[in-house]
Amino acid sequence: MSASSRAKAGYRCSDCGATAARWLGRCPECQAWGTLAEVGAGRPALRQVVAGAVSAPALPIGEVDFGSARARSTGVPELDRVLGGGLVPGSVVLLAGEPGVGKSTLLLEVAARVAEQGEQSALIVSGEESVSQIRLRAERTGALRPRLYLAAETELSAVLTHIDDVRPGLLVVDSVQTISSAAADGAAGGVTQIRAVTAALITVAKERGIATVLVGHVTKDGSIAGPRLLEHLVDVVLSFDGDKHSTLRLVRAVKNRYGPADEVGCFELTDEGIVGLADPSGLFLTRRGVPVPGTCVTVTVEGRRPLLAEVQALAARSSLPTPRRAVSGVDSGRASMVLAVLERRAGIALGQQDVYAATVGGVRVSEPAADLALALAIASSHRDRPVPVGLVAIGEVGLSGELRPVRGVARRLEEAGRLGFTHALVPADSAPPGSRLQAGMRVMAVGDVTSAIQTALR
Repeated sequence: MSASSRAKAGYRCSDCGATAARWLGRCPECQAWGTLAEVGAGRPALRQVVAGAVSAPALPIGEVDFGSARARSTGVPELDRVLGGGLVPGSVVLLAGEPGVGKSTLLLEVAARVAEQGEQSALIVSGEESVSQIRLRAERTGALRPRLYLAAETELSAVLTHIDDVRPGLLVVDSVQTISSAAADGAAGGVTQIRAVTAALITVAKERGIATVLVGHVTKDGSIAGPRLLEHLVDVVLSFDGDKHSTLRLVRAVKNRYGPADEVGCFELTDEGIVGLADPSGLFLTRRGVPVPGTCVTVTVEGRRPLLAEVQALAARSSLPTPRRAVSGVDSGRASMVLAVLERRAGIALGQQDVYAATVGGVRVSEPAADLALALAIASSHRDRPVPVGLVAIGEVGLSGELRPVRGVARRLEEAGRLGFTHALVPADSAPPGSRLQAGMRVMAVGDVTSAIQTALR
């Protein structure tokens, strides 16, 4: 290859789709290693841009009709909560999750609810299952509706033909990585194919006002498979999480142009389908009448919803040269930090002990407000003294052992009081002014982790 041809060649990242003039070992955009591949000469830059025709004249903001942008309920309240009220006509939603977590079951339920309303039909196009397989699942979950249409296709042109014939109000494509276009290069699931297929579906959705849901695969580390450009093209990105050994499923909004981007919806996956949980706090608690060492309850905030979660810990004498540290449902980095603070600031010797920490019900607790509950659970197990049954602990632990304030303490205490808890440990800066009684609970303000341990275990 000559020097002039090499200068004209371009390189594209297979993860995010970014381009570079020369080959680099690391993508400058997504920082991934070894993802730049040569794609040939780039398109020459335009020297002059002239004015052209517009699709519609510009209007004063007060004269813009926003009726078509109002969200319509999906019939699933928990999903409506995450979406900000429902699906907006013409919007494109990307739902990503691990295989077998329940994405297809959830979207089948949503399509059945939309078709049940009678105003519009729903179309499910599957590139992974046959229509007979989907029909069997619909019969098992009670999702048979006359206006619910099924198609099994892997070619983009065939998908567009089904859209022309059915004219749906809701389109579900399961999954976008299995659809390919003859006009694009590469195999299905590649960067070029995904970009072409997604762009075509977005164009159809915007022109015809079809609410579209694209199912996406995830990689081993939990990120959405395919180019990062896919997340920028769509309007809403939802993450569908859940432990395969638990029936609990969580839908989180990663990106949302029409509503809050930090909301979460809770579902329970059963043999009869998937059911929304309006009050899931009871799933994350162990009901016991006698206090047990090594457990503590905290209140986390997922989006705008307070949820009670129980943190359990076990500290036992180690027979290994390097004691083991294992966590489940708790951030490993914060757990290591809490262990270091307990040993250095609270005088709890854990250097020769194995420490295990986990949450109840398969919930993931990553909020810093759960640090105090984790510290109390570890200290309770180490000293073999239980935390009182009616106590909740809320607070972030600093490296110097101080308790930092957290947001939404009033809402957290109200939720804990509703579920029957009577006492709460909170940071001194987050304690309510005046009376120490709030939401029917006795609120105790503590300034550092040592005072919190003494208060909770005395």
